[in-house]
Amino acid sequence: MSEDAKTKSWRAVALTLFPDMFPGSLGQSLAGRALEDGRWSLETVDIRSFASDKHRTVDDTPSGGGAGMVMRPDIVDLAIQDAKTKNGGGLPLVYLTPRGRPLTQMRVRELAEGPGVMVLCGRYEGVDQRVLDARDAEEISVGDYVLSGGEVAALVLMDACVRLIPGVMGSDTSHTEESFEEGLLEYPHFTRPTEWQGRQVPEVLLSGHHGNIRAWRREQAEAITRERRPDLWQAYAAKRDEK
Repeated sequence: MSEDAKTKSWRAVALTLFPDMFPGSLGQSLAGRALEDGRWSLETVDIRSFASDKHRTVDDTPSGGGAGMVMRPDIVDLAIQDAKTKNGGGLPLVYLTPRGRPLTQMRVRELAEGPGVMVLCGRYEGVDQRVLDARDAEEISVGDYVLSGGEVAALVLMDACVRLIPGVMGSDTSHTEESFEEGLLEYPHFTRPTEWQGRQVPEVLLSGHHGNIRAWRREQAEAITRERRPDLWQAYAAKRDEK
């Protein structure tokens, strides 16, 4: 890839207390190869390096009392400003938190089609709300559960985006039938051997009749979505009825 193309590649910036956690799994397989090829870039910003005291303190006790510690707004803001200065200020800032809006495939696609994303990884009880408001951070959740910090969630977000970058997956059409792309969960997959431990590959998939195969896959996707994700099914059914 040319140097000019590399400068225009999708960019990910992680603001974190643990920069060694990156690239993690994103340094492997197709994402890792694309990182080496310059299809996307990853930068880490060590928030602790902006602390001014000898102990490099980044947190303090929560106002109003309570358990745990809270990341200080002044130090986090210095890290954000440094990252924005280096990256031209054009990347959206995302703060990963269980209280954020759920991450959706639609939002992933929007981020993947943009210049990149800047991800703030919280620790302790979280980040002082004032800096999130001041920097207009988008609060996103990757699920209804609590992690030890935002780094793992950041890897989830970045992985979901990177795989949509043209050329990363090899086939630009392979992701179009995946879960959530049409509001449905994905149909089940099968391969060789055609019989395994008494279980057969469905005959329709061996028929060579592409129309029947498409119809079967659609039926399976609808049935699985209806059973496992009633919320998705209701939205899908409502949209389908409008057509």
